[in-house]
Amino acid sequence: MKSKMINWGIIGAGKIASKFATDLNTIPNCNLFGIASRSLEKAEDFANEFDADKAYGSYEALASDPNIDAIYIATPHSFHKTHSILCLNHKKAVLCEKPFAMDLDEVNEMIKVSKAHNTLLMEALWTAFLPHFQYVVKLLNENHFGKIIKLEADFGFFTPYDESSRLFDKSVGGGSLLDIGIYPVFAALSTLGKPKKIQADATFFKSGADSECNMVFQYEIAKAILKSTLLGKTNTEAIFHCENGTIKINGQFHQPSTVTLIDEHGNSELKDFNYSTIGYSYEIEHFNQLLRDGKIESDIMTFERSRQLIKTLDEIRSLIGLNYQ
Repeated sequence: MKSKMINWGIIGAGKIASKFATDLNTIPNCNLFGIASRSLEKAEDFANEFDADKAYGSYEALASDPNIDAIYIATPHSFHKTHSILCLNHKKAVLCEKPFAMDLDEVNEMIKVSKAHNTLLMEALWTAFLPHFQYVVKLLNENHFGKIIKLEADFGFFTPYDESSRLFDKSVGGGSLLDIGIYPVFAALSTLGKPKKIQADATFFKSGADSECNMVFQYEIAKAILKSTLLGKTNTEAIFHCENGTIKINGQFHQPSTVTLIDEHGNSELKDFNYSTIGYSYEIEHFNQLLRDGKIESDIMTFERSRQLIKTLDEIRSLIGLNYQ
Protein backbone atom coordinates (compact mmCIF):
# COMPACT_ATOMS: atom_id res chain seq x y z
CA MET A 1 0.00 0.00 0.00
CA LYS A 2 2.97 2.33 0.56
CA SER A 3 3.40 2.78 -3.17
CA LYS A 4 -0.26 2.64 -4.23
CA MET A 5 -0.91 5.09 -7.07
CA ILE A 6 -3.24 7.90 -5.99
CA ASN A 7 -5.32 9.69 -8.60
CA TRP A 8 -5.92 13.32 -7.66
CA GLY A 9 -8.59 15.74 -8.74
CA ILE A 10 -8.57 19.50 -8.23
CA ILE A 11 -11.68 21.65 -7.82
CA GLY A 12 -10.96 25.23 -8.88
CA ALA A 13 -8.44 26.29 -11.54
CA GLY A 14 -6.92 29.47 -10.10
CA LYS A 15 -3.43 30.51 -9.04
CA ILE A 16 -3.16 28.32 -5.93
CA ALA A 17 -4.40 25.29 -7.86
CA SER A 18 -1.59 25.89 -10.38
CA LYS A 19 1.04 25.89 -7.62
CA PHE A 20 -0.45 22.75 -6.10
CA ALA A 21 -0.50 20.96 -9.46
CA THR A 22 3.13 21.93 -10.11
CA ASP A 23 4.25 20.22 -6.90
CA LEU A 24 1.87 17.29 -7.29
CA ASN A 25 3.56 16.45 -10.58
CA THR A 26 6.93 16.05 -8.78
CA ILE A 27 5.69 13.34 -6.40
CA PRO A 28 6.05 9.61 -7.18
CA ASN A 29 3.02 7.34 -7.22
CA CYS A 30 0.43 10.04 -7.57
CA ASN A 31 -1.19 11.42 -10.67
CA LEU A 32 -3.18 14.52 -11.54
CA PHE A 33 -6.17 12.75 -13.02
CA GLY A 34 -8.69 15.58 -13.27
CA ILE A 35 -9.38 19.29 -12.97
CA ALA A 36 -12.84 20.83 -12.59
CA SER A 37 -13.87 24.41 -13.16
CA ARG A 38 -17.19 26.15 -13.70
CA SER A 39 -15.81 26.77 -17.20
CA LEU A 40 -14.97 23.62 -19.17
CA GLU A 41 -12.67 25.68 -21.38
CA LYS A 42 -10.71 26.87 -18.34
CA ALA A 43 -10.51 23.30 -17.03
CA GLU A 44 -9.24 22.08 -20.40
CA ASP A 45 -6.55 24.77 -20.50
CA PHE A 46 -5.45 23.80 -16.98
CA ALA A 47 -5.45 20.09 -17.87
CA ASN A 48 -3.26 20.77 -20.91
CA GLU A 49 -0.83 22.91 -18.92
CA PHE A 50 -0.42 20.43 -16.05
CA ASP A 51 -0.86 17.17 -17.98
CA ALA A 52 -4.09 16.09 -16.28
CA ASP A 53 -5.94 13.14 -17.78
CA LYS A 54 -9.35 14.76 -17.80
CA ALA A 55 -11.16 18.12 -17.58
CA TYR A 56 -14.65 18.59 -16.11
CA GLY A 57 -17.10 21.43 -16.59
CA SER A 58 -18.74 20.81 -13.19
CA TYR A 59 -17.53 19.96 -9.70
CA GLU A 60 -20.14 17.21 -9.37
CA ALA A 61 -18.72 15.42 -12.42
CA LEU A 62 -15.24 15.29 -10.91
CA ALA A 63 -16.47 14.33 -7.43
CA SER A 64 -18.48 11.41 -8.81
CA ASP A 65 -15.73 10.01 -11.07
CA PRO A 66 -14.77 6.56 -9.68
CA ASN A 67 -11.22 6.95 -11.01
CA ILE A 68 -10.41 9.71 -8.50
CA ASP A 69 -9.11 8.93 -4.99
CA ALA A 70 -8.38 12.36 -3.53
CA ILE A 71 -9.56 15.90 -4.23
CA TYR A 72 -7.90 19.23 -3.48
CA ILE A 73 -10.37 22.08 -2.92
CA ALA A 74 -8.98 25.34 -4.32
CA THR A 75 -12.12 27.48 -4.58
CA PRO A 76 -12.82 30.72 -2.63
CA HIS A 77 -13.22 30.37 1.15
CA SER A 78 -17.01 30.59 1.20
CA PHE A 79 -17.31 27.46 -0.97
CA HIS A 80 -14.97 25.23 1.06
CA LYS A 81 -17.67 23.63 3.16
CA THR A 82 -20.02 22.95 0.24
CA HIS A 83 -17.33 21.55 -2.04
CA SER A 84 -15.70 19.47 0.69
CA ILE A 85 -19.00 17.89 1.67
CA LEU A 86 -19.83 17.24 -2.01
CA CYS A 87 -16.62 15.22 -2.33
CA LEU A 88 -16.94 13.48 1.05
CA ASN A 89 -20.45 12.38 0.12
CA HIS A 90 -18.85 10.63 -2.87
CA LYS A 91 -16.34 9.00 -0.49
CA LYS A 92 -13.45 11.00 -1.90
CA ALA A 93 -10.59 11.98 0.42
CA VAL A 94 -10.52 15.78 0.73
CA LEU A 95 -7.59 18.14 1.17
CA CYS A 96 -9.24 21.54 1.57
CA GLU A 97 -7.28 24.77 1.22
CA LYS A 98 -7.12 27.09 4.22
CA PRO A 99 -9.13 28.54 5.83
CA PHE A 100 -10.94 25.24 6.27
CA ALA A 101 -14.27 27.08 6.13
CA MET A 102 -15.86 30.39 7.10
CA ASP A 103 -16.50 29.66 10.77
CA LEU A 104 -16.47 26.97 13.45
CA ASP A 105 -19.99 25.75 12.67
CA GLU A 106 -19.00 25.01 9.06
CA VAL A 107 -15.79 23.27 10.13
CA ASN A 108 -17.72 21.09 12.59
CA GLU A 109 -20.18 20.17 9.86
CA MET A 110 -17.35 19.09 7.52
CA ILE A 111 -15.72 16.97 10.24
CA LYS A 112 -19.06 15.35 11.05
CA VAL A 113 -19.52 14.30 7.39
CA SER A 114 -15.93 13.02 7.23
CA LYS A 115 -16.53 10.80 10.26
CA ALA A 116 -19.94 9.65 9.00
CA HIS A 117 -18.40 8.45 5.72
CA ASN A 118 -15.14 7.28 7.36
CA THR A 119 -13.33 9.37 4.73
CA LEU A 120 -10.12 11.36 5.06
CA LEU A 121 -10.40 15.13 5.47
CA MET A 122 -7.59 17.61 6.16
CA GLU A 123 -7.08 21.35 6.11
CA ALA A 124 -4.34 22.29 3.64
CA LEU A 125 -2.41 24.65 5.88
CA TRP A 126 0.90 23.96 4.16
CA THR A 127 3.05 25.85 6.71
CA ALA A 128 2.46 23.10 9.30
CA PHE A 129 4.28 20.60 7.08
CA LEU A 130 7.27 22.70 6.01
CA PRO A 131 10.61 21.52 7.49
CA HIS A 132 11.76 25.00 8.56
CA PHE A 133 8.54 25.62 10.50
CA GLN A 134 8.64 22.17 12.12
CA TYR A 135 12.28 22.82 13.06
CA VAL A 136 11.40 26.09 14.79
CA VAL A 137 8.47 24.55 16.66
CA LYS A 138 10.78 21.76 17.87
CA LEU A 139 13.42 24.25 19.10
CA LEU A 140 10.79 26.26 20.94
CA ASN A 141 9.22 23.16 22.50
CA GLU A 142 12.68 22.16 23.72
CA ASN A 143 13.26 25.67 25.19
CA HIS A 144 16.38 26.00 23.03
CA PHE A 145 16.77 29.65 24.09
CA GLY A 146 14.46 29.40 27.09
CA LYS A 147 10.78 30.30 27.14
CA ILE A 148 9.17 32.59 24.57
CA ILE A 149 8.70 36.13 25.85
CA LYS A 150 7.33 37.74 22.70
CA LEU A 151 6.33 36.71 19.19
CA GLU A 152 6.12 39.24 16.37
CA ALA A 153 4.57 37.91 13.16
CA ASP A 154 3.19 39.80 10.18
CA PHE A 155 1.96 39.22 6.65
CA GLY A 156 1.28 42.08 4.29
CA PHE A 157 1.28 42.96 0.63
CA PHE A 158 -0.27 45.63 -1.52
CA THR A 159 -2.61 45.02 -4.40
CA PRO A 160 -4.77 47.73 -6.02
CA TYR A 161 -8.37 47.77 -4.85
CA ASP A 162 -10.60 45.89 -7.27
CA GLU A 163 -14.19 45.14 -6.31
CA SER A 164 -14.32 42.31 -8.86
CA SER A 165 -11.46 40.46 -7.11
CA ARG A 166 -12.34 37.81 -4.52
CA LEU A 167 -9.65 39.33 -2.29
CA PHE A 168 -11.89 42.37 -1.67
CA ASP A 169 -15.24 40.54 -1.76
CA LYS A 170 -16.49 40.15 1.80
CA SER A 171 -19.19 37.66 0.77
CA VAL A 172 -16.59 35.03 -0.21
CA GLY A 173 -14.37 35.66 2.81
CA GLY A 174 -12.19 38.32 1.22
CA GLY A 175 -10.02 40.66 3.26
CA SER A 176 -6.74 40.30 5.09
CA LEU A 177 -7.75 38.15 8.06
CA LEU A 178 -8.83 34.87 6.45
CA ASP A 179 -6.50 35.19 3.48
CA ILE A 180 -3.19 36.07 5.16
CA GLY A 181 -3.88 36.89 8.82
CA ILE A 182 -4.45 33.19 9.34
CA TYR A 183 -0.68 32.63 9.08
CA PRO A 184 0.49 34.87 11.97
CA VAL A 185 -2.42 33.52 14.04
CA PHE A 186 -1.37 29.96 13.19
CA ALA A 187 2.24 30.73 14.17
CA ALA A 188 1.07 31.93 17.59
CA LEU A 189 -1.25 28.98 18.22
CA SER A 190 1.41 26.49 17.09
CA THR A 191 4.04 27.79 19.48
CA LEU A 192 2.26 29.49 22.37
CA GLY A 193 -1.10 27.74 22.30
CA LYS A 194 -4.48 29.24 23.10
CA PRO A 195 -4.17 32.83 24.37
CA LYS A 196 -5.66 33.98 27.67
CA LYS A 197 -6.90 37.18 26.04
CA ILE A 198 -7.13 38.59 22.51
CA GLN A 199 -7.16 42.26 21.53
CA ALA A 200 -7.82 43.24 17.94
CA ASP A 201 -8.65 46.24 15.76
CA ALA A 202 -9.06 46.62 12.02
CA THR A 203 -9.59 48.98 9.10
CA PHE A 204 -11.92 48.19 6.23
CA PHE A 205 -12.31 48.65 2.48
CA LYS A 206 -15.52 50.20 1.19
CA SER A 207 -16.65 46.66 0.29
CA GLY A 208 -16.65 45.82 4.00
CA ALA A 209 -13.70 43.43 3.76
CA ASP A 210 -10.94 44.11 6.28
CA SER A 211 -7.95 45.93 4.80
CA GLU A 212 -5.75 45.54 7.87
CA CYS A 213 -5.98 43.70 11.16
CA ASN A 214 -3.78 44.19 14.23
CA MET A 215 -3.93 41.57 16.96
CA VAL A 216 -2.33 41.05 20.36
CA PHE A 217 -2.53 37.63 22.03
CA GLN A 218 -1.83 37.74 25.77
CA TYR A 219 -0.35 34.70 27.52
CA GLU A 220 0.82 34.06 31.07
CA ILE A 221 4.39 35.24 30.48
CA ALA A 222 4.37 36.08 26.78
CA LYS A 223 2.52 38.05 24.18
CA ALA A 224 2.14 37.72 20.42
CA ILE A 225 1.92 40.87 18.30
CA LEU A 226 0.34 39.91 15.00
CA LYS A 227 -0.59 41.83 11.87
CA SER A 228 -2.15 41.26 8.45
CA THR A 229 -2.55 43.96 5.83
CA LEU A 230 -3.46 44.41 2.18
CA LEU A 231 -2.38 48.06 2.29
CA GLY A 232 1.38 47.57 1.95
CA LYS A 233 4.24 45.12 1.87
CA THR A 234 5.62 43.95 5.22
CA ASN A 235 8.67 41.84 6.05
CA THR A 236 6.38 38.82 6.60
CA GLU A 237 8.62 37.42 9.32
CA ALA A 238 7.97 35.45 12.50
CA ILE A 239 10.35 36.51 15.28
CA PHE A 240 10.37 34.57 18.55
CA HIS A 241 12.06 36.54 21.32
CA CYS A 242 13.09 34.07 24.01
CA GLU A 243 14.75 34.38 27.41
CA ASN A 244 18.27 33.67 26.08
CA GLY A 245 18.08 34.39 22.37
CA THR A 246 15.95 34.93 19.29
CA ILE A 247 14.66 32.59 16.61
CA LYS A 248 13.62 34.32 13.40
CA ILE A 249 11.86 32.77 10.43
CA ASN A 250 12.97 35.08 7.68
CA GLY A 251 10.87 36.73 4.94
CA GLN A 252 7.75 34.88 3.79
CA PHE A 253 7.81 32.78 6.96
CA HIS A 254 4.67 30.89 5.94
CA GLN A 255 6.30 29.37 2.85
CA PRO A 256 9.74 27.76 2.24
CA SER A 257 12.15 30.04 4.07
CA THR A 258 15.31 30.20 6.15
CA VAL A 259 15.76 30.47 9.91
CA THR A 260 18.19 32.68 11.83
CA LEU A 261 19.24 31.75 15.37
CA ILE A 262 20.68 34.58 17.48
CA ASP A 263 22.05 33.72 20.91
CA GLU A 264 22.17 36.02 23.95
CA HIS A 265 25.66 37.19 22.94
CA GLY A 266 24.50 38.27 19.48
CA ASN A 267 26.08 35.36 17.61
CA SER A 268 23.92 34.35 14.66
CA GLU A 269 23.54 31.19 12.60
CA LEU A 270 21.55 30.86 9.38
CA LYS A 271 19.72 27.59 8.72
CA ASP A 272 18.92 26.86 5.07
CA PHE A 273 16.53 24.02 4.29
CA ASN A 274 17.38 23.71 0.58
CA TYR A 275 13.83 23.56 -0.67
CA SER A 276 13.46 22.17 -4.17
CA THR A 277 9.68 22.54 -4.60
CA ILE A 278 7.16 25.36 -4.14
CA GLY A 279 6.37 23.78 -0.77
CA TYR A 280 3.02 22.08 -1.32
CA SER A 281 4.79 18.74 -1.81
CA TYR A 282 5.13 18.20 1.96
CA GLU A 283 1.42 18.34 2.74
CA ILE A 284 0.65 16.26 -0.37
CA GLU A 285 3.07 13.50 0.63
CA HIS A 286 1.68 13.49 4.18
CA PHE A 287 -1.88 13.29 2.86
CA ASN A 288 -0.99 10.51 0.42
CA GLN A 289 0.40 8.43 3.27
CA LEU A 290 -2.67 9.02 5.42
CA LEU A 291 -4.84 7.82 2.55
CA ARG A 292 -2.70 4.74 1.96
CA ASP A 293 -2.84 3.96 5.69
CA GLY A 294 -6.62 4.23 5.79
CA LYS A 295 -6.67 7.22 8.17
CA ILE A 296 -9.47 9.78 8.21
CA GLU A 297 -7.59 12.45 10.22
CA SER A 298 -4.07 13.87 10.12
CA ASP A 299 -1.85 13.57 13.17
CA ILE A 300 -0.26 16.93 12.24
CA MET A 301 -3.17 19.06 11.04
CA THR A 302 -5.67 17.41 13.36
CA PHE A 303 -9.37 18.23 13.48
CA GLU A 304 -8.82 19.85 16.87
CA ARG A 305 -6.03 22.03 15.50
CA SER A 306 -8.30 23.21 12.69
CA ARG A 307 -11.10 23.83 15.17
CA GLN A 308 -8.84 25.90 17.42
CA LEU A 309 -7.62 27.95 14.47
CA ILE A 310 -11.07 28.80 13.10
CA LYS A 311 -12.42 29.42 16.61
CA THR A 312 -9.64 31.97 17.17
CA LEU A 313 -10.37 33.63 13.82
CA ASP A 314 -14.06 33.74 14.77
CA GLU A 315 -13.16 35.51 18.02
CA ILE A 316 -11.03 38.07 16.19
CA ARG A 317 -13.85 38.73 13.73
CA SER A 318 -16.22 39.32 16.62
CA LEU A 319 -13.78 41.79 18.21
CA ILE A 320 -13.37 43.82 15.00
CA GLY A 321 -17.06 43.65 14.08
CA LEU A 322 -16.58 41.68 10.87
CA ASN A 323 -19.18 39.30 9.46
CA TYR A 324 -19.37 37.77 6.01
CA GLN A 325 -23.10 38.13 5.39
